[in-house]
Amino acid sequence: MAKDLTNSGIERQNILNNKYALKRIQEYIGIEGMLFEGEYRFTKKMIADFFQVDTSTIERYLSSHESEIKHNGYILSKGKQLKEFKLQFGHLIDKATKTTSLGLFNFRSFLNLAMLLKESENAQLLRSKMLDIVLDTINQRTGGGTKFINRRDANYLPAAMKESKYRKDFTSALSRYVNMDNYKYSLFTDRI
Repeated sequence: MAKDLTNSGIERQNILNNKYALKRIQEYIGIEGMLFEGEYRFTKKMIADFFQVDTSTIERYLSSHESEIKHNGYILSKGKQLKEFKLQFGHLIDKATKTTSLGLFNFRSFLNLAMLLKESENAQLLRSKMLDIVLDTINQRTGGGTKFINRRDANYLPAAMKESKYRKDFTSALSRYVNMDNYKYSLFTDRI
């Protein structure tokens, strides 16, 4: 069974590393933010408004998952960078002249937060759509070679997960019992 994105850092990162799916998710959502230094950026307030939660909820998740969210593009803008940001977007942020540091999300960190937020119905809906888009993207990129054409079929995801486990078991067995260097993986995979 599929892992819950709110509990699995590996599953979250797998989605966030799929650049094709991220592009399709951004097109689906239609959210652009403020284009700054080549990336769309979002303030905590913008994120809180989108997910219909308080900024304190966003701050709590930033605190509890700081390294993961920073790894995916969240920055704390200060100094010269913040000054340049204020020149371009100061009219859009609260207390623009008083701010000495400002947390900014990029699209990846925005989605990362969506996968973590348990309190938001919008985040839950977005997670569901993200999974649909990721599955569809993988299906398209692999030429539609999955067992079930209808991804809404109740057996689709369990079958896809089992297929991954079978492959791991197979390559593990090859590693333990067949002595042919790395050539064995391609040879036996092709034969199967």
